[in-house]
Amino acid sequence: MKWDEFFVTGEPMIYGAMVSIVIVSIAIVVGLTYFKKWGYLWREWLTTVDHKKIGIMYIISALIMLFRGGVDGLLMRAQLAVPENGLLDSQHYNEIFTTHGVIMILFMAMPFIIGLMNVVVPLQIGARDVAFPRLNAVSFWLFFAGAMLFNISFVIGGSPDAGWTAYFPLSSIEFSPTVGNNYYSIALQISGLGTLMTGVNFIVTILKMRAPGMTLMRMPMFTWSILVTSVIIVFAFPVLTIALLLMMLDRQFGSQFFTMANGGMDMLWANLFWVWGHPEVYIVILPAFGIFSEVISTFSRKNLYGYKSMVFSMVIISLLSFVVWAHHFYTMGHGAMVNGVFSVTTMAIAIPTGIKIFNWLFTMHKGRIEFTTPMLYALGFIPIFTIGGVTGVMLAMASADYQYHNTMFLVAHFHYVLIPGTVFGVLAGMYYWFPKLFGFRLNDKQGKLAFWIIVISFNVTFLPLFALGLNGMTRRMYTYSAETGFGPLNLIASIGSIGLAIGFAVLVYNIYWSFRYAPRETSGDPWNARTLEWSTPSPIPHYNFARMPDIEGRDAFWFAKKSGKPLYTEEYSDIHMPNNSGQPFILGVIFMIFGFFMVFNWWVGAVIGAIGIFVMMIIRSFERDHGHYIPAKEVVATEQRLRGEQV
Repeated sequence: MKWDEFFVTGEPMIYGAMVSIVIVSIAIVVGLTYFKKWGYLWREWLTTVDHKKIGIMYIISALIMLFRGGVDGLLMRAQLAVPENGLLDSQHYNEIFTTHGVIMILFMAMPFIIGLMNVVVPLQIGARDVAFPRLNAVSFWLFFAGAMLFNISFVIGGSPDAGWTAYFPLSSIEFSPTVGNNYYSIALQISGLGTLMTGVNFIVTILKMRAPGMTLMRMPMFTWSILVTSVIIVFAFPVLTIALLLMMLDRQFGSQFFTMANGGMDMLWANLFWVWGHPEVYIVILPAFGIFSEVISTFSRKNLYGYKSMVFSMVIISLLSFVVWAHHFYTMGHGAMVNGVFSVTTMAIAIPTGIKIFNWLFTMHKGRIEFTTPMLYALGFIPIFTIGGVTGVMLAMASADYQYHNTMFLVAHFHYVLIPGTVFGVLAGMYYWFPKLFGFRLNDKQGKLAFWIIVISFNVTFLPLFALGLNGMTRRMYTYSAETGFGPLNLIASIGSIGLAIGFAVLVYNIYWSFRYAPRETSGDPWNARTLEWSTPSPIPHYNFARMPDIEGRDAFWFAKKSGKPLYTEEYSDIHMPNNSGQPFILGVIFMIFGFFMVFNWWVGAVIGAIGIFVMMIIRSFERDHGHYIPAKEVVATEQRLRGEQV
């Protein structure tokens, strides 16, 4: 490969991105050196196995990816703002809408959810860490390696260009001869391995590490949502991993799994992708349902209405999510019987989802509602998500889908599902649990300002797309003529996207402002909340709980506050904790190097990388690491310092 093919050239924006990457990298190195923070970075973050710090690293990564994917979205809207716009050529547009979809789903929504579950779930069930802390760190660094490998594609080699679904034959070596889709297959395999490990880890954590007395039906709703989500991950992600492996074999080793000749079948990819892809929607939405349940219950000052029905609804949604995949390609040659079956299973999902909507409404009924920022996101979610759900039922009708398929109507629908159902959820969760993470609240006025800008701009951006789709504008159309009449509505949508950018800029300023000026939180329970995580001091000690809580019902902390009955009665004792380790970080770096060589078919480097991976696994297999104990005296002293209590 020539150097002018190795680096992406010819676009001023790409040159600007290269310069900015170099400047930011130099600034980070200079800053760490000047403030002498290399040791701190290694000890406290790169080698940590603490679930809270790993969760924070997931969330920071997700926020960075949110802005990377957001810039892609702004470029798409800028291109479509006026007819026959020449801002982007067709190839550049193809690459941008592909990376926008992949980044927003897999490198923004997923890590944001996994970050929150890392921080919150062990605290909600009374555990001192996850079941496999070292594996948890490996999961994060594999995700991060995959994310970085995918992101360098836009300056080295070129980005994938076949859409986030990477349908064959479009993503085959014949129609996509650059290395872009090699990045897609390999980066997603690496990060997917990390996600699969997370699913296994959290199933074991929730089933085996709950505090005494916390039965399954006493768990907080967010923890229930994570348990169901983890089960979906364990069943869905192996399908994606195998599909990506087959894609890699087709593109780089000449196999014929998805070709249209020699016994291959392009529709095999579509089926495998959506067997994973539709459950993936619920992997990013069900945890948000759990977040909204916690937020609505807390700020309505009431028990969650219909707890058992909400649990069963999530279980039913998770089962149905595996039997609806063919509705993504009704128009690709199924018979009427197959389309009819998948229409019924798809529409059936509306029933358990509707039950949950009514549960949230009844929870707020006659409640003493506080309109805090997280509560506003929960309230904004209900009507907007309902629009997304109703349009989903429209799309579920196979005969009607022939009109909507591959139009902007579909684009509007899934943004009306995923933005309120996931982005609003994780933002509500971030505002809600921020004091637990950092010891202070984000500014509420600035939070409400960002909420209103985001929610209004969201509707200005995506509501016109329903009309554009019904008028015949197809998705992934990179330009159009003035005679189509698509111009005015596209211009309105593009103006709305600027508003969204402003809203998220206000959110970032809020984080900066609050870090500098917000008063420190010392109570540990700033919202007068209900679940166990709020019974810990702020900041949370790395062992989480000095003593195990006594659980006698749901919302144990709330009822302990109301009854005056102590939540912690056992004596202080030595606490066993895992040791930090640099191996997960080193393994992630080796995986990224291995993946990079694989992308370019540089086999010598790839073999060396593979050997490095096996060496790390062998080292870990023979390592003897039994963790360490924190003496009871030290635990008592820490609790006294954090709580000011006498023991």
